[in-house]
Amino acid sequence: MNVVLLSGGSGKRLWPLSNDTLSKQFLKLLKNDKGEYESMVQRVVRQMTTAHKDVNIFASCNLTQDGILQRQLGEIETILEPSRRNTFPAIALAAAYLRYEKQMTEEDVFLVCPIDVFADMKYFELLADVQNAVISGEGRIGLLGALPTYPTAKYGYIQQSGGSVIGFVEKPPEEEAERLIAEGALWNCGVFALKVGHVLEHARKYVAFDSFEELHNKYDTLPKISFDYEVVEKETSINVTVYDGVWKDLGTWLTLTDEMHINTLGNVVMSDVCENTHALNMLNTPLIVHDIKDAVVVACHDGIMVSGKAKSATLKPLTELITQRPMYEQCRWGDYRVLDYKQGVKSSSLVKRLRINAGQTMNYQYHNKRSEVWVIVSGRGVSTINGVDANVSPGSVIHIPIKAKHSISAITELELIEVQLGEDELEEGDMVLI
Repeated sequence: MNVVLLSGGSGKRLWPLSNDTLSKQFLKLLKNDKGEYESMVQRVVRQMTTAHKDVNIFASCNLTQDGILQRQLGEIETILEPSRRNTFPAIALAAAYLRYEKQMTEEDVFLVCPIDVFADMKYFELLADVQNAVISGEGRIGLLGALPTYPTAKYGYIQQSGGSVIGFVEKPPEEEAERLIAEGALWNCGVFALKVGHVLEHARKYVAFDSFEELHNKYDTLPKISFDYEVVEKETSINVTVYDGVWKDLGTWLTLTDEMHINTLGNVVMSDVCENTHALNMLNTPLIVHDIKDAVVVACHDGIMVSGKAKSATLKPLTELITQRPMYEQCRWGDYRVLDYKQGVKSSSLVKRLRINAGQTMNYQYHNKRSEVWVIVSGRGVSTINGVDANVSPGSVIHIPIKAKHSISAITELELIEVQLGEDELEEGDMVLI
């Protein structure tokens, strides 16, 4: 079984913990059977590999998510999207990767699944049935639909009769959702079983290509549209497998806190007069929460949020008013947080504190718009500037001019202060990997 996990948006409804670099699926807020915290990504992969021992898992993501995927899952094979262009381009690129890089045939079937689903083991076991429906010819596309437990306007609905799909309704009003459920409609789980050639056929309507690299280079010419709208809702032969079990979108603070099973996390003091309140603090500064009911309080490097639970799902328009760059990021090699950022008309500066895990190496890279200065705070390592290696230890200072190729390896855990200087906005996009 070949499965492509779609890792896309930032999930800003979980601001301030989630942002463009640390999306909601990477937040370690759920406990596994051993009582250890894990992310949605880790939970999904654990359940999928338990249900199917022979599964090959790929992750479709952007460059900023590649590092944290490797960090949380180990050596997972990623399909890097050049830009964010919705699910149709992402799935088309994944199909090209499977066809040309993994040598699958156009008749081979693969599955596409959300990376942040919250479901029980039966959901993952049924993936084989979804795949087999396409292999056996019951439908050109296979879907998975969950039996609804209540009418809601948050989900899309699959209209079906005897396993054959007859229509779709996207996020209807609750009154219409109630009618749909009475007629046998299912929640759309966002799972697709597809033949490689079927997807490539749709992609070739817009782009001519004969290799993964060619489609990758032409990626931005594909329409920015969802796979549902571009392909699924135009298909007349679709089979749906029915799933009867837990299925939730943990994309809001209300739904996420329901599954956390703890009320406080981090340096929090909560009084016993608080009711149905959750407080999460990722800072060293103490957080006191007193006499608050039915609320969520979150403090981290990117900001502080206080919200009533009932309306927490409507936070997204407010978060879009915040233009501040992410202040914390987890990477394959370690993590960093921004200590200071000043953007001027002719000069900008940014100060980071980086931690590189022992035995890890930062990507070899250069920048077109900024120079850097590294000051080693603790640990030992080796810096590489334009191919020249040098041992570094506490007190070492490394100057990196604009366009100088550079990297650093940690012999022991390494901490350093990085000062970036440039004329324009200093952003992670000014990074060219070598």
